Amino acid sequence: MSSAALAPPRSRRPRARVLIAVAPGLLLTLLALTGPLFAPRTVDSPVTAPYAPPGKDALLGGDQLGRDVLSRMLHGGSALIGSALVVAVLVTALAAVLGCFAVLTPVLGRLVERSADVAILLPPVLGMMLIALAWPGGGRLAVMAAATVLGVPYAVRVVASAAAPVAASGFVEAATAGGERLWHLALREILPNLRSTVLALFGLRFVAAVYVISMAGFLQLGPQPPAADWALMIRENAPGALLNPWAVVAPSIAIGLLAVSVNLAADALTPAARREP
Repeated sequence: MSSAALAPPRSRRPRARVLIAVAPGLLLTLLALTGPLFAPRTVDSPVTAPYAPPGKDALLGGDQLGRDVLSRMLHGGSALIGSALVVAVLVTALAAVLGCFAVLTPVLGRLVERSADVAILLPPVLGMMLIALAWPGGGRLAVMAAATVLGVPYAVRVVASAAAPVAASGFVEAATAGGERLWHLALREILPNLRSTVLALFGLRFVAAVYVISMAGFLQLGPQPPAADWALMIRENAPGALLNPWAVVAPSIAIGLLAVSVNLAADALTPAARREP
């Protein structure tokens, strides 16, 4: 009687901790995605003097062309989050599938090892520049492709390392002896047992994608002026940081909070996935 009465509170506490950890990331993501709806002004219309301090016409002041920093902040997050989300989903999905097949196919496993070695040794900035500049037309799509190509080899190695003990388990050996095909072993026997690894990997790849895409925007390899982009805002307004620090500080804080909150959310959800039956 007493044990039954005490069981529900213990189960609610971990859920409450997970919700507290996940809420900031969800709220920030929702605000960034719906930000254009709340922007007080258009993103390309000057409303103040260049690098004007915060005032009633612009709560965060003006940028290098006198445009409202707050409005550009509210418009600049949706594209960054959308791009990072697409990259994280693609990298995680490819890594999950290839990693499960790699532990079952020695040739593919060696190829994954060599590819990961090359990707780790190649400086991210150099690799991103090589891929983005070679992409026809460049732009945000080129940066997303570069982030995906550079992220897959390392992510596959992570999944393969987690899948190796599962592949050596008795139920996988029994399925192999029963004549199950390779795709069945990889996708039906091994992959369902890697939920916590895949979830944690998704959080890490999302954060990595945010940093890579932001770095590309700062180097002007992705979106070009006058697009509203958090990383591009930092580069454009850096010369006037002393006149209106918010033009640089606000997008910097937004990028940092986004990366930290999503990482904390993924970290909080990972133990919950491990407790699933």
